[in-house]
Amino acid sequence: MTGRILAIGDIHGCSRQLNLLLDRIGIDPHEDTLIFLGDYLDRGPDAREVIDTLLDLKTSCPNSICLQGNHESMFLNYYLRGQDEELYLYNSGRNTLDSYGLTLADARAGTGFPERHLNFLLSLPLCHETEEFLFVHAGLRPGIPIDQQSPEDLLWIRSEFIDARWDFGKIIVFGHTPFNKPLIEKNKIGIDTGAVYGGCLTCIELPSRKIHQV
Repeated sequence: MTGRILAIGDIHGCSRQLNLLLDRIGIDPHEDTLIFLGDYLDRGPDAREVIDTLLDLKTSCPNSICLQGNHESMFLNYYLRGQDEELYLYNSGRNTLDSYGLTLADARAGTGFPERHLNFLLSLPLCHETEEFLFVHAGLRPGIPIDQQSPEDLLWIRSEFIDARWDFGKIIVFGHTPFNKPLIEKNKIGIDTGAVYGGCLTCIELPSRKIHQV
């Protein structure tokens, strides 16, 4: 990679903010690497538009990487496997169903969700590594090698990771837990700044650590 690494935090259906942020960043599609940290669905109103934008970016910007978040995991468990409906709906899953024009009956039957979008969600990796950084949705459990981390921790962990001063071997760039401003520490960088709650949608540019926000 010769260009910038641009990591973007939790979008949660905030399509307008995503498009404004992408315009502000000024992406070079041939040089820059875009890394999205998961949680594209739920809470906000425009999940379908967010996924459309990400799919377009994967075509126009070949170095785009989209990670899985816990909300994508909850959706797949619910829509494909009929599991944990109460958990999914409690976490604002109904907003995603509305964005796609789906009823609860549709979701329970596993019908109506666009195949291209479903294949996208099924393709999302849990993490991405470079020489200096590891990108993940929620974080890592201290004391466990990277290749032995559990998917549940990668998607859901909070305080055990955030409070840790552990040397993970790489700087961990993560979302999942919202902060008023980006958390930048020696061993970790948190960039979920609560866009769906009225905060900013944040991108960190690496290696310079320049912050872009809308």
